[in-house]
Amino acid sequence: MARRSILSATERDSLLAFPESQDDLIQHYSFTESDLSLIRQRRGDANRIGFAVQLCLLRYPGYALAGDMPVPDPVVQWVARQVQSDAAAWPQYGIRDETRREHFQELRAYLGLSAFGLPEFRKLAHSVADLAMQTDKGLVLAAHALETLRQRHIILPTLAVIERVCAEAVTRANRRIYRALLEPLQPHHKRGLDNLLNVAPYTNITWLMWLRQSPLKPNSRHMREHIERLKIFQSLALPDGIGRQIHQNRLLKMA
Repeated sequence: MARRSILSATERDSLLAFPESQDDLIQHYSFTESDLSLIRQRRGDANRIGFAVQLCLLRYPGYALAGDMPVPDPVVQWVARQVQSDAAAWPQYGIRDETRREHFQELRAYLGLSAFGLPEFRKLAHSVADLAMQTDKGLVLAAHALETLRQRHIILPTLAVIERVCAEAVTRANRRIYRALLEPLQPHHKRGLDNLLNVAPYTNITWLMWLRQSPLKPNSRHMREHIERLKIFQSLALPDGIGRQIHQNRLLKMA
């Protein structure tokens, strides 16, 4: 069975989008003197621009440059201007995969980056699960996961992996929520709730379905039905404050 995606195509694009406005380019892709000193050690415009673009991508969004990855022209132009090279040389970079891989390894050491593996997956899922106690919105969870990895100086995996992390986090959060709701219940509470799954007399629906139905017009018959529903709720006598420890967003979503 295919795993359900928690992100839309538009959300995926937005999460790893390149900065393109001048302000964003300055914020994310401005080089320090140390950066420029390292970049100038490359021979030829293509290698200088390519090395510099890899440096930019590893810092933000935080992943390695692939051979067929399209880089927006504003990014290439901004990088070329800073390293004083001809932007027209950019397409020549990476013709040799070996060159790109060598640059990547050097930049990884320079930036102090770590690879993403199973231990990182588990730690990240634990971190995202704390946020998933408040919301199960995929975009919010994925953005948090990406930012967490950037702060930990870990190279980003594919978005498919990030989605698996978020799905795992939501599952963990759901289990915590269910445990929090169940722990205060005594055996008689559970029996009462289980009985709501029985079919109500003279109907073809369960008590639970009947309770979820809203009264119609405000007349005496419907008012009596409403009172009967309230009596059944009261008869369950669930502990006071149950669900108080659950974030309101998640509680409303479940309801």
